[in-house]
Amino acid sequence: MAIIQANNVFKSYGELAVLKGISLNIEAKEIVSIVGASGAGKTTLLQILGTLDRPDQGQVMIDDTDVFALKDKQISTFRNQKIGFIFQFHQLLPEFTAIENVCLPAFIAGKSKKEAEDQAKELLSFLKVDHRLNHKPNELSGGEQQRVAVARSLINNPAVVFADEPSGNLDSKNADDLHQLFFDLRDQFEQTFVIVTHNNQLANMADRKLEIVDGVL
Repeated sequence: MAIIQANNVFKSYGELAVLKGISLNIEAKEIVSIVGASGAGKTTLLQILGTLDRPDQGQVMIDDTDVFALKDKQISTFRNQKIGFIFQFHQLLPEFTAIENVCLPAFIAGKSKKEAEDQAKELLSFLKVDHRLNHKPNELSGGEQQRVAVARSLINNPAVVFADEPSGNLDSKNADDLHQLFFDLRDQFEQTFVIVTHNNQLANMADRKLEIVDGVL
């Protein structure tokens, strides 16, 4: 079953055409990598698939919802409940502990403190950072920070997780560990991942590798 369907997606910024009619299907529990030269449109495609930006033309269906037929507030709610994000720079809030950072999307979704913390502890345990629950980001290593960010992306059990250069800021050992983690998470939680990366090793590990060249897949 396709969890994502994009049909004829176009996006331009001024005179610059970035996406030129992209169509793709991504199945549930699939790990898909998206590669291409800098400026080819990888991040723009990821932002549109993740509902962070709207296409100029085209349709995106996620979990049977036509996302851009929704109003902005509805899209925000949908994004919180159905989509997880992992960025190159972990984007953890420095004033909050690891567990507080992980719980934030769950609180936004209206979950109770106990439910959110129980889920956060389960994820952080699976990710092997449960001994760092009450540490703030500046007290964590780069690899630990990214694992906390991964836990945050999964807290609402999203339909799909989008990752933009997730290992780009890690050393090779932590990058290898993170790459394997995506497959472990898919096996454990039946998660779907769409990963933009320049890392050929990660790209080639995926179930499918898609390349963008001049705004076309």
